[in-house]
Amino acid sequence: MDFLAKATAIVGGAMVVLRRFGAPKVAAVGTAPTIPDAKKQGIMTLKMPTAKGWAPGHVPKAASGLKVNAFASHLEHPRWIEVLPNGDVLVAEALEEVGPPKSLMDRAAQATMRRARAIGVSANRITLWRDTDGDGVAETREVFLEGQRQPFGMALVNGTFYVGNTDGIVAFPYTHGATHLTGPGRRLVDFKPGGHWTRSLIASPDGSKLYAGVGSLSNIGDAGMAAEEGRAAIWELDLATGKARIFASGLRNAVGTAWEPATGALWTVVNERDGLGDETPPDYLTSVQDGGFYGWPYCYWGKTVDDRVPQDPALVARAITPDYALGGHTASLGLCWMPEGTLPGFPDGMVIGQHGSWNRSTLSGYKLIFVPFRNGRPSGPPRDILWGFLSEDEKTSFGRPVGVTVGPDKTSLLMADDVGDVIWRVTGA
Repeated sequence: MDFLAKATAIVGGAMVVLRRFGAPKVAAVGTAPTIPDAKKQGIMTLKMPTAKGWAPGHVPKAASGLKVNAFASHLEHPRWIEVLPNGDVLVAEALEEVGPPKSLMDRAAQATMRRARAIGVSANRITLWRDTDGDGVAETREVFLEGQRQPFGMALVNGTFYVGNTDGIVAFPYTHGATHLTGPGRRLVDFKPGGHWTRSLIASPDGSKLYAGVGSLSNIGDAGMAAEEGRAAIWELDLATGKARIFASGLRNAVGTAWEPATGALWTVVNERDGLGDETPPDYLTSVQDGGFYGWPYCYWGKTVDDRVPQDPALVARAITPDYALGGHTASLGLCWMPEGTLPGFPDGMVIGQHGSWNRSTLSGYKLIFVPFRNGRPSGPPRDILWGFLSEDEKTSFGRPVGVTVGPDKTSLLMADDVGDVIWRVTGA
């Protein structure tokens, strides 16, 4: 059955209204989202557009007053970006690698993911891009670090370069202006690979700690909670003592992290569970409390119990309601704080790279959005910065947004596109 009529999004207040046959009438977006009742799916919805990439001259659409150009091209599945103090731009190139399918459902899912270029052979490297003439296009490319295991998060702190590999955090000595790092690195923390494989990193403002997002192994603790030990959490690593601990938990897949400067709070974007419907539950943006528990797998959006999961009433009672819903299955991965003045017409707020859904009847995400902040809190509906990554009929993806950061000139955004194999640069028109 064809569920797909063309969508029209109308932003008003804290919600986005979707006019599309077969889709929920209200997307779960904002501080007080309308979340439809759960509808258990016996067989998970699988719908992912075929990855195509960008034809010459074809670029994403940008909001009024903005323009976009390719800062770097011809990468291999770029996922995350780190800007060094000298303006060099580092890009982690990595891809999920999977073993043989264990069931017919696994086989179908892997075929769908492979067609969408979401799984395959990983480059397992970090490349360095340098824009020597300041024209917004990188002229030189160097292999900065190779031989890693699905590298993702990166952080430079006091002359040490940290990498979030899927199996742990590794440290390397760094000299200002270096274009290549060598050696095996010094392993600081071990993480269990598999499942949600990304390991984002962010340093505390004073440089004393690192925070790492470690996603769950499964959708809802399918192999039991013993297999999820140490996962679905944000970890804190004390760089002076080497001690690591879980900072916050119950976060199914916390990926991008950012500091909100007015309050000093850590914020993250989280990918929620599957199998309950197109819009249930929403992915979300939230501040992260030390010792906070955010519900997974027992409940979602506060204390809405997921009765597919053996329950723990004490943990449900502790569950913190997230701050801001981002819509169901948007796969919100990238996150950065964007100060007012970075792009014309945009106040302070968070920028979010929405990788896009694969598991709902009508697709969501596939854009770069902005959430305004005031006094340390979200203060209005989301605004689109870039879109056009998806064909009108939803059968083809030209690109998929992932990591995002403020550019070295402080008046641009850089965004990784892992299907287009491009780093896009957004500036004022």
